[in-house]
Amino acid sequence: QVHVEESGGGLVQPGDPLRLSCAVSGRSLSSFENLAWHRQAPGTQREFVAQILRDGSTYYQDSLKARFTVSRNFRENTLTLQISSLKPEDTGVYFCKGDYGGRTYWGQGTQVTVSS
Repeated sequence: QVHVEESGGGLVQPGDPLRLSCAVSGRSLSSFENLAWHRQAPGTQREFVAQILRDGSTYYQDSLKARFTVSRNFRENTLTLQISSLKPEDTGVYFCKGDYGGRTYWGQGTQVTVSS
């Protein structure tokens, strides 16, 4: 079975970088048609952040692409979200999603709190 688990969140300062990881078990990253990051700020609906398709092409929410980078680490079978400089509005729960074989797999989320 496929299992997705995020890590790397916590309490961080504005302007700091942050790397979030998504460990995928049960299936190689290379098999996924789509791997993506979504986030949900307090009191809001979940929103798309970034994705990487099986061919390696990446897509980002326009307002985030200058600061966010999504990548795959095949050796560790993990999906990474690199944030270069955090803003308070980046606060929220970050979720990892994988699409494979007509199914969608979600992680439980990792909390990111950006505060001075």
